Amino acid sequence: MSQTETRAAVPGTRLAPTLMTWITAGLSGSVMPDDVIPARARGFAAEARAGRDHTRSDVSCRLMASWQRSEEYGVSLDDVDPVFSGTIDQSSLFYDSGREVLASLHRTLAAEPVSLMLTDADGLVLNRLSGDTSLLRALDRVHLAPGFSYAERVVGTTGLGLALADRAPSLVRAEEHYAVGLCCYTCAAAPVLHPGTGRLEGSVNLTTWSESSSNLLLALAESAAQHTTDLMRLRSGGVTGGRPRPRGEVFRVESPRAEPGAGSLHDLSGSWRRAVSLAEAGLRDGRVVACVGEPGSGRTTALAQALRRAFPRYRILAASNPAAADVEPWLSLWTPELTKASTAVIVRDVDLLPLWVAEQVRDRVLRARVEARSGAADPAGCLPFVITVERFEDIPAALRAIVDGIVPVAPLRQRPEDIGPLARVAALRARGREVDLTPAAERALSDHRWPGNVEQLMQVVKKLARRHDPIDVGHLPAEVLSHGRHRLTRLETFERDEIVRALNDPSLTMAEAAERVGLSRSTLYRRIAQYGIRVR
Repeated sequence: MSQTETRAAVPGTRLAPTLMTWITAGLSGSVMPDDVIPARARGFAAEARAGRDHTRSDVSCRLMASWQRSEEYGVSLDDVDPVFSGTIDQSSLFYDSGREVLASLHRTLAAEPVSLMLTDADGLVLNRLSGDTSLLRALDRVHLAPGFSYAERVVGTTGLGLALADRAPSLVRAEEHYAVGLCCYTCAAAPVLHPGTGRLEGSVNLTTWSESSSNLLLALAESAAQHTTDLMRLRSGGVTGGRPRPRGEVFRVESPRAEPGAGSLHDLSGSWRRAVSLAEAGLRDGRVVACVGEPGSGRTTALAQALRRAFPRYRILAASNPAAADVEPWLSLWTPELTKASTAVIVRDVDLLPLWVAEQVRDRVLRARVEARSGAADPAGCLPFVITVERFEDIPAALRAIVDGIVPVAPLRQRPEDIGPLARVAALRARGREVDLTPAAERALSDHRWPGNVEQLMQVVKKLARRHDPIDVGHLPAEVLSHGRHRLTRLETFERDEIVRALNDPSLTMAEAAERVGLSRSTLYRRIAQYGIRVR
């Protein structure tokens, strides 16, 4: 395997035997007969039996898994028949940033037989650039063009399909494509992740003729993907959704402070209590429960509270999703605990897991469940395993099949009665004692929409509690006291903050506040309405 291909593969996922080893073994009693190997691999093996030359005789585990999925999806080995959508979202930050990056790269590759493309997270081709008209005509014949979906489940194994499925840079050479009609191309693609949330936005895909394949192709795709992410971060004003959570973290949820992140309050709104009770009922019935809701809304907390009620003596492990290079250590950290008695596991944000990792998790959970029921693990035969995800449809198919129950958690903006109690818990944790909130401050906190949910509220109040006691409305940050409907530029943010600062000075009249910020009184009122500032 070349150096470029090694970067695309995840450590520890290469197959031990090669296809040639399987073929040889098949002559004397194969351990992996042809009827177990996916059809695309059997075709590859048949060519190897015929003595045809290949650049390499072994196949990565990721590629084999993709071939297997393609066969299960019912993708044709011969025909390339992608779905035409015709609807392309050109208004997103991802599209705008990616288009600019590819345009710059295209200027340096205009004379090369390479097509540069941007796709969304579903494999829909958003744009295409190339200076080679013959390559563009050929790509049109296989519908690798804007408006067509080239997801793995539609056309089988391709560079962009594999990059999106595994959320890892991928290089698929000529004969490695699932469909024979794509075997005259080599594709390199790299996923683009949102700089703040880590959510998959799409991919950068570079396609060329198979005979002009270059080991630099994947490096170029990775570089373009990284530049797209950097440009997205810059254009969002550097706002990336708060401090990123360590990826691949596995931690134990201890008692009595049983729930990480959002607090340990139990007596909250009826919506919250219903979610916890629903999760508890599912766990007592031995179900695999998925907690669905926006990031930061308290999904892990709800599951931890339900686990404490259903299994008060169990230890609880919570695992965040790992980076691609850390998958094997991540799996080895917590999956052995599945077979141990009195252990419950929460896997967070499974929608961010690559497909092959989700398959590994599913297989290990199912094995552990069999052991639990046979009495090898928990004497009660119970295996509490729960997951969190933003939307049910984003759960990887492998894990979706084992989910037995869905528990929705409402975002904080739909639970305004929880804001005051949670804010007091945040202040208590920051100062080690209770900190008062004035009625005006509590009203302002309750009126805010909290796009970052409980996690954002906790961060804001902890910071305030370290500086003020009691906390009054004048101490709140400007973004809490306004509710603008569009993302502000840096200049607009500065102006808004100055207006809020002036308005919160009780010694100033409106005319004096307008004079302080350098605006007329009428303009000040228009700015207050524009930025959604709440006037005291």
